[in-house]
Amino acid sequence: MSASPSFGGGLQAFPGDMDHSADASGLLEGSDIGSQKERVVTEEEWLQKWEMGNIGFHKEQRHPLLQKYLDVLLNGRSGLRIFFPLCGKAVEMKWLADMGHTVVGVEVSEQAVKEFFSDHSLPYCEEPVPEISGAKMFQSTSGNISLYCCSIYDLSSSIVGKFDGVWDRGALVAVNPCDRQRYASLMISLVEKNSSYLLVTVSYDPNKHKGPPFYVPESEIKSLFGNCCEIRCLEKVDDFSERHRQWGLDYFLELLLVDAVCLALCNSSSSASSPGSVAAVVQTLFSGTLALHQAGQREEGSCCKLVLSIPVNSCQVKSWQRVGKARQQLSRGNYHPARNAGGK
Repeated sequence: MSASPSFGGGLQAFPGDMDHSADASGLLEGSDIGSQKERVVTEEEWLQKWEMGNIGFHKEQRHPLLQKYLDVLLNGRSGLRIFFPLCGKAVEMKWLADMGHTVVGVEVSEQAVKEFFSDHSLPYCEEPVPEISGAKMFQSTSGNISLYCCSIYDLSSSIVGKFDGVWDRGALVAVNPCDRQRYASLMISLVEKNSSYLLVTVSYDPNKHKGPPFYVPESEIKSLFGNCCEIRCLEKVDDFSERHRQWGLDYFLELLLVDAVCLALCNSSSSASSPGSVAAVVQTLFSGTLALHQAGQREEGSCCKLVLSIPVNSCQVKSWQRVGKARQQLSRGNYHPARNAGGK
């Protein structure tokens, strides 16, 4: 095992790399998800877990990966709106709210929501959600923590607004495999352009444990989010414990991924070979700006804002320069894609 830095709670760190996700046992991610594909956990089963106190997924301490990569989520910004999908009673919600951010969560268990407020001695008010039958919204009297008690699929941006950041730990991996596309589409609809989405997934042999948490292969994460986000694996940690041994597993990794959301790509008809690549972004920019130009509806500054949501390297700087030049030519009405393809 690597001598990489370790976290409290038995987490052993490994370098992040989305292309080489080898675990401590020498196995690779990307294998078939086995019998988990057809696995369905009902809402009643989740409610029963809370009623019986069978909540080994809840952590009493702040997640060490969120603490380590908090700056990636916040990106130097203050007063953000941060979303916690399937939030349970996550302690990180109060932590972020105490920093001055507005926290919104959704959880199907009313018991979990009430326990969150009681555990932190937070006074709150309760009110119905008119748009969702039977749903309730619990809000701290300070107003900076709002938890919706309902199915996550009942939410929409018209109800909860949009978010600058997402902390998804224990959410995607709890969603039934058959519902992942629905979940991903909802999450994409709830985030602002240039938001940061921190996603924690798990890696283990899915033929040895039926889940949840479910194993979500790297290829599926790219399929779910890759057209709208640039995905990077920040770190892998060995989180194997006696609990996992009892499940019949011999390894259990947590992976922290960051999705740099670039939402304009979602609505593009551009057919670049790699949707998350710089080439695809530039192609989208050219085709989108040309369409606006042809319609006589140029939107100043829109193309450059899109590229800036992607981490910088020298190739991208050159791409930005070409985009800027194309934009100047467009404003004069003399941009020709074929002639300018080489950036000349």
